Amino acid sequence: MATLTVTADMVKKLREETGAGMMECKAALTEANGDFAEANTILRKRGLASAAKKAGRVASEGLIGNRLAADRSSGILVEVNCESDFVARTPDFQQLVQDVLSEIEKAGDAASDAWRRDPNGPIARLVAAKIAKLGENIAVPRFVRYAGQGIVGQYIHLGGKIGVQLELGGVTREIASREELATLIKEIAMQIAAASPAYVSRQAVPAEIVEKEKSIYRAQMEQSGKPDNVIDRIVEGKLASFYAQVVLPDQESIRDPKMTVNQVIAAAAKTLGAPITVTRFARLKVGEKEV
Repeated sequence: MATLTVTADMVKKLREETGAGMMECKAALTEANGDFAEANTILRKRGLASAAKKAGRVASEGLIGNRLAADRSSGILVEVNCESDFVARTPDFQQLVQDVLSEIEKAGDAASDAWRRDPNGPIARLVAAKIAKLGENIAVPRFVRYAGQGIVGQYIHLGGKIGVQLELGGVTREIASREELATLIKEIAMQIAAASPAYVSRQAVPAEIVEKEKSIYRAQMEQSGKPDNVIDRIVEGKLASFYAQVVLPDQESIRDPKMTVNQVIAAAAKTLGAPITVTRFARLKVGEKEV
């Protein structure tokens, strides 16, 4: 029997009927030799036709998955969402999280947001198949991958609802395996999970945010009648309080409120004999929208 040539119009028609991706539609039509009913059945069996029908439903439950290289030179955090906590606890969903982590790991430096969103990419294929099997909308809204710039640490909180990843600079091979370093990584990661800082340093706070805060503080003092130099000192004091809320090193340590995180890091660095710094971090919470 002669093989039918699948045209663009045929692919478009099947895509409109099923909501599946163009490549999947073309493959199904080719396999079905142009029979639309059979192609639709093929797509449904693969879980691709039903995926679009559930895409509009809210997926605010799920898990934060994590993977850390044995030498801690790289790490991945990923958020995978579903509609119910019940589904999030199933082996099928948890396997999906592991499969997504594997795809990110395999892609390496090519793993970007555009790669993640590609409707014909590996993440979309994994998700579509699980939507069909589990019957809920599923999404992979974000991931974080660190590699090749320092020692990576991770911490998973609340049974997978919050995940933290941080990267340390200044760690030499001599101290990489020391217990004091592991303790510091865990302490800082738990700090990030609990206190949710936004910036790794004062310098990382965008200038427009700093100026906005200053303008607010000055406006609060406009009617005070205080001299400008006094107002300047008050503004700087309020700004320091702002930094203590949003900048990781400026925060009070959750373990010892008499110390700042910067002092905790400095003390550990002195013990370890290396100039350790936190170079970057990420905190993912299930269902939390990025700002």
